[in-house]
Amino acid sequence: MNDLLSCARELQHLAHKLMYLGMDGESIYSDDFTRLNKEVLVESDSLFAAKSSGIEEEANLCLALLMGYNATIYDNGDKREKKQAVLDRIYNILKQLPPSLLKVRLLAFCYGEIYEESLLQEAYDIIDGWDKATLNSEQTEIIEELKNIEENPYPYCCID
Repeated sequence: MNDLLSCARELQHLAHKLMYLGMDGESIYSDDFTRLNKEVLVESDSLFAAKSSGIEEEANLCLALLMGYNATIYDNGDKREKKQAVLDRIYNILKQLPPSLLKVRLLAFCYGEIYEESLLQEAYDIIDGWDKATLNSEQTEIIEELKNIEENPYPYCCID
């Protein structure tokens, strides 16, 4: 596995850890929360300008960046522009990416940003092709994540 792909997958792991911090019932300590937030933002910013060598590497990199920027509470004043640039990169590769778990993950996180129904439909079309009896933990997790994004559209919707 090349270095960029390894870094992208590590960022995905860190961002996931940050997004679900405390969900396992463990206590959240402010110094751990702060350190992890900073680590995710620094890693996201360091990978932002990286150039990938292939479609799968680009998809993993874009997924890592979108997850990283979504997970962290910090913003150096340019996070929204960076997220838009990542979404533009994803848009350019989605048509080339074959149906896969990686594509579903990209579609889910993009849907969580822009709530475009066609993204949700494409993700479910791919999921419908999976053998439900043999789903692995990553497939089960993204199905639950997609359902969660769909059912809880905050901050997309207005709350009265």
